[in-house]
Amino acid sequence: MQTELKMLNQYITESEYIVFFGGAGVSTESGIPDFRSKDGLYSQKYKYPPETILSRDFFNSNSSEFYEFYRNKMLFLTAQPNAAHLKLAELEKCGKLKAVITQNIDGLHQAAGSRNVLELHGSVHRNFCVHCSASYDTSSVIESSDIPRCKCGCIIKPDVVLFGETLDEDVISQAVRHIASADMLIIGGTSLGVYPAAGLIDYYKANKLVLINKSETSVDSRADLVIYGSIGEVLSGVMM
Repeated sequence: MQTELKMLNQYITESEYIVFFGGAGVSTESGIPDFRSKDGLYSQKYKYPPETILSRDFFNSNSSEFYEFYRNKMLFLTAQPNAAHLKLAELEKCGKLKAVITQNIDGLHQAAGSRNVLELHGSVHRNFCVHCSASYDTSSVIESSDIPRCKCGCIIKPDVVLFGETLDEDVISQAVRHIASADMLIIGGTSLGVYPAAGLIDYYKANKLVLINKSETSVDSRADLVIYGSIGEVLSGVMM
């Protein structure tokens, strides 16, 4: 891996507009399970498939069961940023990294100090009333005995993109702009199997496309540098 790390450091030295695109593998190193690995949510047995429970239709029709699953399996509020989160925040602070585009909803990039974070799938730390749009923090979800309710009496919904919902157009627009402007794109901790988010990388047109993942992805052949390994371990080898 030393040869790959040397090239990664060279790319970073030469670049002025780096963008990071990350997935669940960035957060698994903080103890947050993903969906698709052998220990992920899809491998566990539930009354309904996780993608059904985490759909807007299920949220509307089975709110109590949705929140039982959501509290037990989607909230990891004691998780801490890992080496990958911290290195990305450091790269932003020194002016190299212009944006973090993440598919994760845990807020760990912000906790590590990153400022320009585009959350494609929303955040568990934001919640809102489906009727009056009043905002609530996560404690309102955790402390409710069943379905969290707004002061107006209507249900509170996490500000996360459920199956059957569309991504926020403004977030997508910003992500496209950053990726198209980047002279280096680092993709880490994702198999690039979730669309439409994964399709955003098609807007990258420069020649420093770096993939860091524990296993192969569908776009490895397009990359200028592929590193198989832990995202935290690899980014820890970046010299500032």
